[in-house]
Amino acid sequence: MANHKSSLKRIRQAEKRKMENRYWAKTTRNAVRRVRRMTDKEEATAAYNKVSALLQRLGRKNIISKNKASNLCSSLAKYINKI
Repeated sequence: MANHKSSLKRIRQAEKRKMENRYWAKTTRNAVRRVRRMTDKEEATAAYNKVSALLQRLGRKNIISKNKASNLCSSLAKYINKI
């Protein structure tokens, strides 16, 4: 166990960040899966706009890398164009 006040604070901060990152990672995965399961183009396009905004925001905040956000958006756009 940590003995310094700053160490205890770091442990608390790390735990909080870990939980927040897990939440956003799971939310993002589910949102992407939901769009990939859609078969109606209009519905998928509306959902894509929301998911794309979410991915770009997470990329800006460095929760996921900007490249990963771009790659996911691109692959979703390709999928929707195939429908």
